[in-house]
Amino acid sequence: MTPREKIHKAFEKYPKRSYPKGQIFIFPDETPNHLMYIIKGRVRSYDVSYRGSEIIVYVFKPPAFFPLSIALNDFKNRYFYKAEIDSEVRLIPIEDAKKFIKDNPDVMYELLCSVYRGVEVMRGRNVQLMSGSASSILIFEILNECRYFAIKLDDGSCQLTASETDLAARTGLSRETINREIHKLKKLGLVKVTKTGINVPSSEKLQAKFDSKK
Repeated sequence: MTPREKIHKAFEKYPKRSYPKGQIFIFPDETPNHLMYIIKGRVRSYDVSYRGSEIIVYVFKPPAFFPLSIALNDFKNRYFYKAEIDSEVRLIPIEDAKKFIKDNPDVMYELLCSVYRGVEVMRGRNVQLMSGSASSILIFEILNECRYFAIKLDDGSCQLTASETDLAARTGLSRETINREIHKLKKLGLVKVTKTGINVPSSEKLQAKFDSKK
């Protein structure tokens, strides 16, 4: 039994809740008495800038627990957690989740791998924000979207599920800057803008463009 199958089996007895896109699960300073295990969908944790815009900290997708840091380390919650798309979660009592993780090293290992994948993304994002151009910051985020969240089409392209507004929140760039940089990438043939959103014909070519900027 894989770690994911083990998690599903252990937690299928707990109540399931559905959240439509945009609904907030947890507010800053709230201390939940349970963890949420994502069955379907995607959840973003974010802060709000002094301008009132969202600054995305992390995006969770199945299988993931949140807010795990609060449960394991007793950290005070500083962020909003919101359904980025229609989502389903199971509500797991914190002590039950902690016991299950401790009793199942393979699950702990899987969670640790997932956490460090997220850490690498955040580290890379920080490097880009501190030293990159608007172009390299955006390309970095689009490549992450292709790697972890985009829909892989039969022609080998990636259909992004993130909108320009989402990319602005993840990068800290303005919506206008995102639109301008997308237009530049479109002229180079590295992205297409269709009725269904942003499409990346070749993530390899986009990666080459990103590498050339280093």
